[in-house]
Amino acid sequence: MLSQLRPAAIVFLALTLVTGVAYPLLITVISQAVFSRQAQGSLVERDGKVVGSELIAQGFTGAKYFWSRPSAAGYNGGASTGSNLGPTNPVLLDAVKQRIADLRAAHGDEKPVPIDLVTASGSGLDPHITPAAAEYQLERVARERGMTPDVVRQAVAEATAGRAFGLLGEPSVNVLRLNLALDAAQQDK
Repeated sequence: MLSQLRPAAIVFLALTLVTGVAYPLLITVISQAVFSRQAQGSLVERDGKVVGSELIAQGFTGAKYFWSRPSAAGYNGGASTGSNLGPTNPVLLDAVKQRIADLRAAHGDEKPVPIDLVTASGSGLDPHITPAAAEYQLERVARERGMTPDVVRQAVAEATAGRAFGLLGEPSVNVLRLNLALDAAQQDK
């Protein structure tokens, strides 16, 4: 039995070193060299201070800001999770109805509300909204900031990313980048 344990232990230690130490170290070195910004979390800085990440949603609540998708994780990057509520679950249905009512009250209209403003993403941390969700909020944000809708619409257009490689996914708007661009535009006035 000892003759079989020795090779098994050596293989175990060798595989542990290769897959648990060498490979992660190699990937870390390559990612830091080739994709340094992304490997550091795609952090966004304003005046030398980190204000967020392009990859993790933040809960903007002020009327002058575009609002992110709801988050089942409370916008906590360390607690990424969906609600795990099915589409017929009464708790989810009540939450969606309440979100629709809140959005309509905040915007003072009865327009159809884009689905991504009332449902959380699978991770609960999606930092993007659809262009339709940005358009829905545009009048409120322009009014609260004292800007013309055309100026805000231009900022949305500049913050909208197209499909990856021109065909994968859907166009999206990074809410943090958009709100920071609008803040900067107001400071420049």
